[in-house]
Amino acid sequence: MIPLVSDGGTDWDLRVDWRASLAVVGSVLQYLSATLVLPLTVAVIYGRDVVTFALAALCTLLVGLALGRLDDEPEIGNREGFLIVAATWLAVSVVGTVPYLLAAHGIPGLLAPTSPGSALADPVDALFESMSGFTTTGATVLADISFDTHSHAIMLWRQLTQWLGGMGIVVLAVAILPELSVGGAQLMDAEAPGVGIEKLTPRIAETARVLWLVYLAFTVAEILLLYGLHLAGFAPEMGAYNAVAHGLTTLPTGGFSPEADSIAAFSAVVQWVVIPFMVVAGTNFALFWHVVSGEPRRLFADAEFRGYLGIMAVLTAVLTGLLFTGTAPVLDLGGATQGVAENSLRQAAFQVVSIVTTTGYATSDFVQWDTSGQYLLLFAMFVGGSGGSTGGAVKIVRWLVILKVVRRELFTTVHPDAVRPIRLGGTVIDERAIHGITGFTLAYVLIFFVATALVIVDAGRVGESLTLFEGAGGVAATLGNVGPAFGGLGPFGNYAALPATSRLLMVFLMWIGRLEIIPVLVLLTDAYWRS
Repeated sequence: MIPLVSDGGTDWDLRVDWRASLAVVGSVLQYLSATLVLPLTVAVIYGRDVVTFALAALCTLLVGLALGRLDDEPEIGNREGFLIVAATWLAVSVVGTVPYLLAAHGIPGLLAPTSPGSALADPVDALFESMSGFTTTGATVLADISFDTHSHAIMLWRQLTQWLGGMGIVVLAVAILPELSVGGAQLMDAEAPGVGIEKLTPRIAETARVLWLVYLAFTVAEILLLYGLHLAGFAPEMGAYNAVAHGLTTLPTGGFSPEADSIAAFSAVVQWVVIPFMVVAGTNFALFWHVVSGEPRRLFADAEFRGYLGIMAVLTAVLTGLLFTGTAPVLDLGGATQGVAENSLRQAAFQVVSIVTTTGYATSDFVQWDTSGQYLLLFAMFVGGSGGSTGGAVKIVRWLVILKVVRRELFTTVHPDAVRPIRLGGTVIDERAIHGITGFTLAYVLIFFVATALVIVDAGRVGESLTLFEGAGGVAATLGNVGPAFGGLGPFGNYAALPATSRLLMVFLMWIGRLEIIPVLVLLTDAYWRS
């Protein structure tokens, strides 16, 4: 406890060790500086932005060292866990803007700008892009996604931020920082509140390493497969750089592609190959560990996994019918999908899986679709992936529990004396967990409606034309870490036209959405700090 004195002279105690919390954040930033070596290497290869990333790495390291000096031996409790998680995600997103700003502005007398005229010259836009990257949202303010404007190193940094944020910055920290071996469970619970992370091994640090190992294995598998398609002649556009870039953004359900046309820039074979990897990314990674550990039955025995596949299958079937019959006519880069069975199925499956898993890739400009198809995708934005996955939004497990709660309420209305626990996969769900899930979902919906109203009003304030549907889609896409929305915010559009105040609001939405609201909102309560 740190004693403080109020203005009235009365002693009161701050119940959170903020120095220890910020010291841990500093340790994370020190390790983050090492990851800048990858884009720095690419910068050396292509001869552009070498100094940019060298200075960015140095800046990140110095900030981390300065914060680390606040406490030599930090002790982490439940309260510190919330502060560490929230501050870490905010800090890495702020530090992540440094390469963008240096490339756009340079340093007078020392470093010439390498991306003059870049949209990321605006600090608000740079923060938007960085937060979107680390939270794996995939929403962008870039109208020009090309190597003419941005270097290969800058573009790779966009993808790398998503890969680092996918499995979780804090989960990675627990896996590699020895000082977090004690208190790591609180941190991992704070990063995934309400759903939790299954303890796969006796030590929480080993569990974190297991999750990252599975994550890394699937990433490498996709990179090799995509590049293999290129070598076999099935994907001439998918060179080594693109294979790495898309491997780094599929598994974290990120969606930042170095191609302006996203996955539509590649062949149908590539699109079919990416779909199962998006499905994997939205699956609880603990299930794959059980599969390789000799328990493959646990995968399809899992109620959440079956529900996850089921909802995507139903939505895909409905959307395929709409596209094939022309009810939701669509034109994409390959031509009309109406009446073409394979194309209709592929477009429907890809867009549904991309939105449900919150990956944010696109193979079709669904802004051109009829409202029936667009409303179906808006619904899909609220579904989300599985607990323990890299997907965002509400998540399947919460919807399953809520549906069971509704069913129980209907039953107990008829049988008021009945005691009927909620079960999921044969396991009784604790009532406190049910209350937490209900509270989160209500908060999620309330924030969605309030933020939508604010975005619409803010657009009107500056004379921008933004419909209610477009505003709702933009809020759902950022709060749920989905990425593309509708109208000008669609898959081949960007968020740059929104007022700066709306973009800052969406930065906040991406932040709290990635942390599932509670770890951030709890910091705003007096009870957290002093009770």
